[in-house]
Amino acid sequence: MPERAEMPTKIGKAGGGAVMMRGRTLGLAAWILLGASGLGQDAFTGFDRNDYPGDGALAALRRSFRFAGYWLNPPPGETGNTWAGKRAILLKSGFGFLVLFNGRTDAELKGRDAAAIGTADGKAAAEAARREGFARNVLIFLDQEEGGRLLAEQASYIFAWAEAVRAAGARAGVYCSGIEVKDSSGVISTAEDIASRERARPKSETTELWAANDACPPAPGCTLERPPMAGVFTADVSRLATVWQFAQSPRRTQFSALCPKNAAPDGNCYAPGLPAGANSFVDLDVSRSADPSGGRQ
Repeated sequence: MPERAEMPTKIGKAGGGAVMMRGRTLGLAAWILLGASGLGQDAFTGFDRNDYPGDGALAALRRSFRFAGYWLNPPPGETGNTWAGKRAILLKSGFGFLVLFNGRTDAELKGRDAAAIGTADGKAAAEAARREGFARNVLIFLDQEEGGRLLAEQASYIFAWAEAVRAAGARAGVYCSGIEVKDSSGVISTAEDIASRERARPKSETTELWAANDACPPAPGCTLERPPMAGVFTADVSRLATVWQFAQSPRRTQFSALCPKNAAPDGNCYAPGLPAGANSFVDLDVSRSADPSGGRQ
């Protein structure tokens, strides 16, 4: 069996290393160093997190971010989805969208009909997107938290999910690790594995990628200076990559040891203009589009 390198669950409630620092607003010159200089015209910065940050935080977040991650079902480790019903207020606040559906772990698929589960989940994702008011052709990303080369059941699940999403009229994508790891077959990332399997498919049917790589380099750490996506991934991955997640909260020290010391002392990236706390730490993303999922349609 290939070695596995797990992606951590995406950020949500305080805990897991998050340090509460309520009532203290951080400026751009503070120790989180979230700057906004040197920005290119072909890239846009966004954020994602498990828990909805609250209606009152949107104005401050919009000053720094052009798009937001938007869950269609409960995020990893959660029993509910606090993003449900929030599309209208995010739209009114001027955000674009990264629409996300939480997928299955390998433990949930092993020994079962993974393709059938993928088909059912793909239909559920498209139906959830329509309930939330997204257009029929919205791009939905499947959250694949486990990194490394796909196991057989994972591949069956992911590609059946993508086919079901496309059959429902939406577009399919996968959030996955873009960090290369070694296994018994060589060096691979989840993004590269998916991209190699998609190489022969027509462009209209390919699965787009939201690739995570917070290792420095190429990642710049906790900063709003939008890093260029060019040269970050292999040619196959770059062909499909719509979004690059370049920083996570809390930072993963096994990958970010060489990053600039621009995260908060607790390892989190906090959004400028908000009190540092459970509702203001974020993962950072960059995309060539201000609305990567086409969620404003």
